[in-house]
Amino acid sequence: MTRTKIAGVAFAVALSLGVSYAQPLQVGQDLKNAGHDTADASKTAAHDTAHGTKVAARDTEHGTKVAARDTEHGTKVAAHKTAHVTRRAAHKTAHGTRKVAHKVEGKPDTPANNH
Repeated sequence: MTRTKIAGVAFAVALSLGVSYAQPLQVGQDLKNAGHDTADASKTAAHDTAHGTKVAARDTEHGTKVAARDTEHGTKVAAHKTAHVTRRAAHKTAHGTRKVAHKVEGKPDTPANNH
């Protein structure tokens, strides 16, 4: 029985040493895998950020062009309407001036009645 006990203890020691030797290898591999995962995630995030920046730049460019076109159109419409209203006002003023001038020409010089 002594030989069996010694053999059992020797087997247990050998098994224990084998497991303890294998564990650091697994931990090292886990760390290596974690490093690769982090690098992959960083590359993906950088790619997504670059893509998002390009999309935002395109959208901003498009929005700026649309705003410029709308502003140009609005300016032209406002100028056209202002010119139209100014012409109408000038015609009305001229007409009113002629009308008053005709009334004054036909009247004798009399003092105004202050009733």
